[in-house]
Amino acid sequence: MNYREISDDLSTWIMPGERTKNGVAHMVPLSAPARDLLRALLPEHEDDTRREIDDRRAKGKLALPGALGPPFAGWSKAKAALDKAIADAGTRPAALTPWNVHDLRRTVATGLQRLGMRLEVTEAVLNHISGSRGGIAGVYQRHDWAGEKRVALDAWAAHVLAVAERRTPVTNVIALSRSG
Repeated sequence: MNYREISDDLSTWIMPGERTKNGVAHMVPLSAPARDLLRALLPEHEDDTRREIDDRRAKGKLALPGALGPPFAGWSKAKAALDKAIADAGTRPAALTPWNVHDLRRTVATGLQRLGMRLEVTEAVLNHISGSRGGIAGVYQRHDWAGEKRVALDAWAAHVLAVAERRTPVTNVIALSRSG
């Protein structure tokens, strides 16, 4: 995520097509927690923030640079460090199921479906153009799902925060009791 790709108000990230698997630019609505994370990396005063963002854009800086510095190329080392941090955070030793970085996309897709998001929205969040967006539907259906993607990613962020904070995730499901 390069500062040139982030909107002025930090509400969206547009990944250029050159960096996506399908070659199609991808607009990602940033949830409130994601925006908070980005704001925490910037000066507090609004004028200083504006200048700092402009400076970072001019220099092509990464929003979340890796420990090795840009361009980030240490995926295997970063994943190994994350595996270690997860193992170290547990209150009791537990085996960490083998996983890879792509599993994060699978987790989001599965999680969004569990949260009740439409399949088309999940595919739009992942920038998939096959499945429900392929074939004749892809030819005629031109909706960008921007609003729905924002709702989905806000719901996902709330869910992840609840799990991380060991709270019961809030859902929009209401249990109804049967009368009579």
